[in-house]
Amino acid sequence: MPSFPQTARIDLHTHSTHSDGTQAPAELVREAARAGLDVVGLTDHDAVSGWEEADVAGREHDVVVVPGVEISCSWRGRSVHLLGYLPDPAHEELAAELERTRESRTGRLRRMVERLASAGYPVTWSEVLARSGDVRSLGRPHIADVLVRNGRYPDRDAAFADVLHSRSDFHVSHYAPAPERAIALVRDAGGAPVLAHPFAAARGHTLPDSLVEELADAGLAGLEVEHRDHAPRDRERASRLARRHGLVATGSSDYHGSGKPNRLGEHTTSAAALGALLEQTGGQLLGASP
Repeated sequence: MPSFPQTARIDLHTHSTHSDGTQAPAELVREAARAGLDVVGLTDHDAVSGWEEADVAGREHDVVVVPGVEISCSWRGRSVHLLGYLPDPAHEELAAELERTRESRTGRLRRMVERLASAGYPVTWSEVLARSGDVRSLGRPHIADVLVRNGRYPDRDAAFADVLHSRSDFHVSHYAPAPERAIALVRDAGGAPVLAHPFAAARGHTLPDSLVEELADAGLAGLEVEHRDHAPRDRERASRLARRHGLVATGSSDYHGSGKPNRLGEHTTSAAALGALLEQTGGQLLGASP
């Protein structure tokens, strides 16, 4: 099992162009090296296709890459995001679940574009596809990018605040597994499941303590504590829950390149916490050796 010095700078939650980030995996890893990171987790939404490219870049730039995925889940109509670290990408049930979710996300995105276009917003499906390029997992940020490019909004955040949030009249839901199922699949695939930004009120899906407790009983390994969208009181709350239920406390940037203001390394995970997660996995780290 690899070990890291206590001074290692570790950011375990980032996105590339394989989902809704604006940088290719290799570019993201290069940026992580420039930001002084020793370890970076690549956690694209419902996609693992960027791992190989990140691996090559990690070896070149002396950055350890933790392969991961952010799984879109649903609980009582609320969005729940589960980070799965080092699952086997060849695990058939997990791969099938990710594929089902991606296909559903694409279908709902097209329906949202049709609703927006009918209401006079400057966006078409062909523009979304052209703008997103060869993206493995399409999402609402790709609609936002077209609306920004066409001058309707100044940035992604403004588009989400108006027409792309989950309570908007233009919103369309998509298939997403229950978080307990996603946890079981990640565990079966040899990975470590971590609940992402559970108390991010600005995202509109703050989760109750009771759900964290239920997920801990279902096999959750960790809780993302340090995150831009967590206020100080939210971090204290998350820390208490992590201690109470024996969960690994992590921290990360949730970096999306220029798609969000989040900066690489603005929140980090301790070497001890990463080690505790790795002890629960059967996978291999990518990139440089620690």
